Amino acid sequence: MDMTDARWRTATRSSNNGGNCVEVADNLPGRVLVRDSKDRDGGTLTFAPLSWRSFVKQLRQG
Repeated sequence: MDMTDARWRTATRSSNNGGNCVEVADNLPGRVLVRDSKDRDGGTLTFAPLSWRSFVKQLRQG
């Protein structure tokens, strides 16, 4: 999978937990990429945008 155009961002609350967080790239058409911020070469998960939004919504609701 070509990820050269991925623009990665780190969670805004990552500094609250010692940097243990994920990075998300949601600028690519039709997919959202997620990786471990401490192991950027360790693998990437791919989600459909609607699935990712649903997941984040559930997290925010508790």
